[in-house]
Amino acid sequence: MKIFNAAQIREWDQYTISHDPISSIDLMEKAAKACVRWINQYFPEESLTIFCGKGNNGGDGLAIARLLSKRDITVYILDTTQKGTDDFQENLSRLEKLPHVEIRFIQTEENISEVNFDGVLIDALLGSGLNRPLQGITARLVERINQSGNMVVSIDLPSGMFADQSSLNNPQIKADHTLSFQSYKRAFLAAENSLHCGEVHILEIGLHPEFYNNTPSRDEQTDEDIIYTVYKPRNSFGHKGTFGHALLIAGSYGKIGAAVLSAEACLRSGVGLVTCHLPSCGYTIMQTSLPEVMVSTDVDKAISTTIETDLSMYKALGIGPGLGTASETRALLREVLTQYDRSVVMDADALNCVAKEPELLALIPAGSILTPHPKEFQRLFGDTSNEFDRIDLASQKAKELDLIIVLKGHHTLIALPDGRRFFNSTGNAGMATGGSGDVLTGILTGLLAQGYPGDDAAILGVYLHGLAGDLAAEKLSMEAMIAGDIIRFLGQAYKSIAEM
Repeated sequence: MKIFNAAQIREWDQYTISHDPISSIDLMEKAAKACVRWINQYFPEESLTIFCGKGNNGGDGLAIARLLSKRDITVYILDTTQKGTDDFQENLSRLEKLPHVEIRFIQTEENISEVNFDGVLIDALLGSGLNRPLQGITARLVERINQSGNMVVSIDLPSGMFADQSSLNNPQIKADHTLSFQSYKRAFLAAENSLHCGEVHILEIGLHPEFYNNTPSRDEQTDEDIIYTVYKPRNSFGHKGTFGHALLIAGSYGKIGAAVLSAEACLRSGVGLVTCHLPSCGYTIMQTSLPEVMVSTDVDKAISTTIETDLSMYKALGIGPGLGTASETRALLREVLTQYDRSVVMDADALNCVAKEPELLALIPAGSILTPHPKEFQRLFGDTSNEFDRIDLASQKAKELDLIIVLKGHHTLIALPDGRRFFNSTGNAGMATGGSGDVLTGILTGLLAQGYPGDDAAILGVYLHGLAGDLAAEKLSMEAMIAGDIIRFLGQAYKSIAEM
């Protein structure tokens, strides 16, 4: 699903008005009806207090009030000096014809103390057209709404939130639910906005499909259509050589479990063969835990220092889980990156090694996949002031270095060298547990070894990882999940994808 910026969404509205054709007021009515259906489903009997600005977001709020006018409703209009839009004025005129709907105006900060915060509060003050932080009476009203303790439902965006840039530390509504239209906005994908968006619901309002199909966007959210085009069904005439041989360089004394998790996930991803290079202390652990995995042991008991195997025999390499950052291990990483010319997956301590020796970045083969969490990303590329800047920096570095950067989070970002950016739609907070990243490394390495191009491997692998986590959480709860549960549900996740 494409993610459009605020300007593109306004263009989509205008395209629909021109090509359906439909008037702007009737399009607003469709949006209001979609909101009303949702409100009637989730809050069928509660009284409503609706706060409206004088723009089109406020027009949505007035239309919602009219369509729900048989319920106990109070409408407050923030009566700034700004003239209302034509559609706002038309909806106000329609609402004023219903004598039993109470309409009040907030003209001064003193009026705010007179507001009755009854029932569910509907925030229709400001939408995606906002271009500066709230101040004055608007900021004060937002503060009072947040202090009310009532359930809050925002229309389009929580008032005070920017659609396409950071709103960090700005006055904003803290919504429990946000009802937005047709497609996700970038704002909904940033963790820094999560406390203000609440649960996001995308409502279909019938915007013209031709605009969507013909308008490019560098940002997309992974969905079933994308995964369907990426996933390759298994070749029934294949053999273990067909599906590739992966090498994982992982583990150190006390952290062999990370290597076990990564190796098992690699196996479960569908790869034909897996070899794991370990310090010799991990030999018995791996052979006992996963008899399907072949083991290459290091001369050192506690860390990895050297590999004597010909690396060209492996279709893909995964490096990092539990590896450690000793100077000898960093020297090994340099040697591997110098010798191996296919794509690698680098996670965890492999990234921390690079952060200690930044010149290693230039040695990473083109098309490789880096999977940092935010702290690892910061060590690699420097600090950023907010999540939007971090996303842009990841995209910039992916282009500069010709690498795929998987920036892990709730909506994991997959930044591609060609500038495209995918935000993952699967996964949950139960996956915030030790070892989850090791599992992802194994999945991605296995997909590369099977012949998936790097971008497809990253998109499919991250989606699979999150989907398996969702299936595990559904069965076990988010609280009780551990990383091994993600592996255990990988088969079911594959079956779900195959049935799309």
